[in-house]
Amino acid sequence: MNEPKRGVVTVISGFSGSGKGTVVKKIMEKDPDRFCLSVSVTTRKPREHEVHGIDYFFIDQEEYDRMVREGRLLEHAEYAGGCYGTPRDFAEEHLAAGRDVILEIEQRGAFQVKEILPDAVLIFLTAPSADDLVARLRGRKETEEFIAKRMAKSVQEAANIGRYDYLVINDTVEKSVSDICRILDSERLHTDDCRDLRTMYHEDFISGMQEQLEAYRKEEL
Repeated sequence: MNEPKRGVVTVISGFSGSGKGTVVKKIMEKDPDRFCLSVSVTTRKPREHEVHGIDYFFIDQEEYDRMVREGRLLEHAEYAGGCYGTPRDFAEEHLAAGRDVILEIEQRGAFQVKEILPDAVLIFLTAPSADDLVARLRGRKETEEFIAKRMAKSVQEAANIGRYDYLVINDTVEKSVSDICRILDSERLHTDDCRDLRTMYHEDFISGMQEQLEAYRKEEL
């Protein structure tokens, strides 16, 4: 019996308001046998309705520190008093079974993963414009203070878009899901069928988005 073809590690990052969560959810629904959403470890206590092994792997600080020392985390960070990380064993198990493992994480973690796994595919998801980002955040009933902080953070994130392999502009969820699945098909087959989505070919869009975000931040100041 032939061994299953190894899966692809895919990191999806994006601005707050870009629609990452919705897009990732739809990808998982599209083919749950093929796609696997990575489950992070955390030292924080589980919230109501959170399930160990599904929402997070809940571990203590001692175990977390051990995983960091032994190189068992693909990326790790501290946030709001809790420690988080992506367990390497979990990812490797599913990759060996032929599943594509998706990590929905921020830029710092994305670049840590790329350093450890150079074959990992980094995808940056963005709304078509800064105005769209603001509109989506307001649509979520976020406060203006929260939106201003998120947009300021987006200025910093925009400076690193060029370090991603692909750029997906989230005009519609359906198109974004299709684009990402097309990228993963191309990566699995080692073809270059997604040149149009390569970040290097979107320099004008990226610089335009950077200018829009910077203008919004100055306006807020």
